[in-house]
Amino acid sequence: MLQEAHASPTFSPLYRQIKSLILQGLESGEWRPGESIPSETELASRFGVSQGTVRKAIDEMAAENLLVRRQGKGTYVASHNDDDPRLMFRFLRLVSEGGKLEASQSVPLECWRAKAGQEAARTLGIKLGAPITIIRRLLKFSAKPVVIEEIYLPGETFAGLTLEVLQEYQGSFYGLIESRFGVRMIRAEERLRAVAADRGSATLLGVAAGSPLLSVERVSFTYGDKPVEWRRGLYSTADHYYLNELF
Repeated sequence: MLQEAHASPTFSPLYRQIKSLILQGLESGEWRPGESIPSETELASRFGVSQGTVRKAIDEMAAENLLVRRQGKGTYVASHNDDDPRLMFRFLRLVSEGGKLEASQSVPLECWRAKAGQEAARTLGIKLGAPITIIRRLLKFSAKPVVIEEIYLPGETFAGLTLEVLQEYQGSFYGLIESRFGVRMIRAEERLRAVAADRGSATLLGVAAGSPLLSVERVSFTYGDKPVEWRRGLYSTADHYYLNELF
């Protein structure tokens, strides 16, 4: 049975300990994306704590989009294959000038194998020269190209990912790697800066060379704070803007 920790820098609150145990269950695959987790009563009995402590842990995980509460149904592991637009919007924060959230269309252009250079190895936490998979694709909104990006993935984790697989899959990219490779992205770090469009990017995005673009570099992490994706994208913001909410 877990015991309430006294205030000390070496101890975390009891609900955080419960959260850590639930996370271990998610990471080990005990509860998979889209599946329900046990009730608060069952988890309280399992961990030997109060139902209120479990509820506080689940509330925090729901706020972090790790779990999803469904009224009258229970609590589920969040999935990238969920149709909830709020979950889809977490990792693609482009909004049309009218403020509308639009579903994007992915147009894979290339997918090839390479060896990790210094930057890719450092960013993905892999060895220099380790195999990586690189994807180049367009994202269209209302049939108009808006984003061109390159995605770098650890090759061993995503063995079997090909251009044909990307072209055939109908859902989101994160939905694909979750369902086919068992990897769920749970958070990301992004860096943004303004850049001028080079000729190649300008042609793909249908803008004039030298036009202002938004450069977005992202590193995405799965459970255990493990980096599993590095992507670099160029966004045309002529008809869209990047929306972020600060709390």
